[in-house]
Amino acid sequence: MKLKSAIGLLAGLLAVNLSLHAQIDTNGLSPAQLAKVEKIHQLLKSLKYQQGEIDLRGGLAKLTVPKEFSYLGPDDAETVLVKLWGNPPSPEKPLGLLMPAGMTPISSNAWVVTVAYSEDGYVKDSDAAKINYDDLLKKMQKGIAEHNQARQEKGYPAITLVGWAAPPRYDADTHKLYWAKDLKFEGETQDTLNYSIRMLGRRGVLELNAIAGVGQFAEIDRQTPQILGMVDFKEGNRYADFDPKTDKVAKYGIAALVAGGALAVAAKAGLLKGLWIFILAAKKFIIIGVIAVVAFIKKLFNRGGKSEGGTPTV
Repeated sequence: MKLKSAIGLLAGLLAVNLSLHAQIDTNGLSPAQLAKVEKIHQLLKSLKYQQGEIDLRGGLAKLTVPKEFSYLGPDDAETVLVKLWGNPPSPEKPLGLLMPAGMTPISSNAWVVTVAYSEDGYVKDSDAAKINYDDLLKKMQKGIAEHNQARQEKGYPAITLVGWAAPPRYDADTHKLYWAKDLKFEGETQDTLNYSIRMLGRRGVLELNAIAGVGQFAEIDRQTPQILGMVDFKEGNRYADFDPKTDKVAKYGIAALVAGGALAVAAKAGLLKGLWIFILAAKKFIIIGVIAVVAFIKKLFNRGGKSEGGTPTV
């Protein structure tokens, strides 16, 4: 999405949103812009926010969503990621999205947590205590740099892995791992945060990725313990339920799990899967950056809007 067209689109979307509270003059928007605005407006209206106990992937795991968060199911998650944010479809739909209650996918301060599952087998954690994460970071930085040409050929900006926003931490008792990367996208003035949470299970890994601006790190880091406590495998699918006689063992360990697409291309599903989360972050950050100028555009309509919070509105 080009920045100029995104500004026009979101300016129109702002007019539609505010028209729920006051009449807005939309003169000056072209029919094509109005059509795009109406399409996004309808997509936002179609989203079904959920709370409470959520069954993931037919009994694989349970997600308990408190009042402080909202959950969008697989279809709604794909609507947000692909139709609203313009990302390429993933080979498999995500299991859902989490976001703070009261936000929508186009809120100026929005951040979301994607929920997915990778059934590559039982990931042995015997290497966890031996990993030098400084060395691993250098290898990841090199791998991402080498893939920039492929990204640019597909029309996406180059990426620099600046460093750890938070180095990897593994809890051997709960088999949960989390870390955060600071990413710089070509042409952007502010960095992007990828905060990753992994939960090891009997046959695969639950993958939670928070997508936000790096300035939101403290907020997400503070809420990570609550997010970790919201989701877990059900009995029969837990790490402790692994049966070496019948169950598949993954071809990678903790180090490759952290490295993701940078080092685990062969072990996982290839270049595109490795790049997907970075593409998502790039597109998401463009939307965040564009909404930052909505305050100025809003003045053109000479109307005031209600502050964000409470039940999401469209």
